Amino acid sequence: MNIVREELGDLVAVLKVTVTPDDYQKKVEETLSKYRKQANLPGFRSGKVPMGMIRKQYGKAVLAEELNKVVNEGLQNYISEEKLDILGNPIPKEDFDVKGNFDQPSEFEFEYEIGLSPEVSVKLSGRNKFDYYKVKIDDKLIDQQVDDLRRRYGKLEPGDQVEEHDMILGQFVELNDDESIKEGGILHSSTISLEFIEDKKTQKALLAKKEGDQVILDPEKVSRGESDMAAMLGIKPEELDQISKKFQFTINQIRRMKLADLNQELFDKLFGEGNLKSEKELRERIANDLESMFSNDSDRLLTRAVHESLLEKTDVKLPNDFLKRWIQMTNEKPITMEEIEQDYPNYEKGMKWQLIQSAIFKENNIKLESAEVIEFTKGLLLNQYAQYGMPAPEEKELMASVTKVLSNQQESARVYDMLAENKLTQFFKETVKTSEKLVSHDEFMKLAQA
Repeated sequence: MNIVREELGDLVAVLKVTVTPDDYQKKVEETLSKYRKQANLPGFRSGKVPMGMIRKQYGKAVLAEELNKVVNEGLQNYISEEKLDILGNPIPKEDFDVKGNFDQPSEFEFEYEIGLSPEVSVKLSGRNKFDYYKVKIDDKLIDQQVDDLRRRYGKLEPGDQVEEHDMILGQFVELNDDESIKEGGILHSSTISLEFIEDKKTQKALLAKKEGDQVILDPEKVSRGESDMAAMLGIKPEELDQISKKFQFTINQIRRMKLADLNQELFDKLFGEGNLKSEKELRERIANDLESMFSNDSDRLLTRAVHESLLEKTDVKLPNDFLKRWIQMTNEKPITMEEIEQDYPNYEKGMKWQLIQSAIFKENNIKLESAEVIEFTKGLLLNQYAQYGMPAPEEKELMASVTKVLSNQQESARVYDMLAENKLTQFFKETVKTSEKLVSHDEFMKLAQA
């Protein structure tokens, strides 16, 4: 086999592959011999079918398959030996027909296009300045956390009229547009949590109502998404487009959460017996926990800011026409060039970031060592056990779980991506100059969701 590379410019090259009978003939004959041994044709004993008939029936298909194997293997070896850094995989050159005669096999010629990875240089230093946002842990935020903890361990009690945090148990009855009861319509008992209702008009219509009162409302206004609304009305999500926007809701019961008392019993439930002994200690513990929790989010905001800056300022050229053809040829489902063009900016942005990240890792000798990956995976698993209140397993059992996670291609990729992002974040924090900015919790959440 002979492979010759021809540069086309703009990070695209053609690999011209010449295959001779020495490259494929032996394998073709071996495969046809196997077919002959297995062939079962009328008038011939098993294994005694003439080779000419086998060759006539299967020869071209076997030759095509073997040529495909030989060429693919040759291309991969060439790319490895020449240390070519390519994007995607080689694809047949456009408007090129394979040269060769399948009826009288001899030499065959193929041409494949490859997209070459550009050289990327990432300029990042202490001259680059970024804001490092931190949440201001004030009394208002701590008060909210204390109330949430008290509510979690509180008790539901009857209420005489609806207040803004109450839970209302009642019956939904579907109505016609004129507010008459719809014949054969939905009749279902369910619950409404007033604190989750965002529509002010609906909230106002329910406030101060008592048991037995009726309110006409739109179920979409008192639910959180389609799945929640379907469950609330006792129907399937696919039936939602057939229902009315008007329902009569009859209040049967009002339930109010009585917050748990701030006492030693609650402190022990939250943090273990004797670990906290006063409301002051509780507030200090909450402040520290919030500080720790938001530090990860602060890191993510910094990483996002650096990420966007690098994408904007780093010159990364791509063989776009090649990549579009490669996407079209390798997509699992048929896809038009118009569809590719529509989504290509997102793909291009993702590809650029991969190249920038790789350049950062290479230039700064950042590596993902196997031992690190294992320890990182252990940490992820231990955090899961802690979240569910389960004790950490023995080392042998933990390692078995680590092995299971890392042997799953999808899970393993997710772990490597998380560790890579952690290393990038650490690199950014050590490299760029940051200016700490304290913001309120609400401002911080807006930044995080932007």
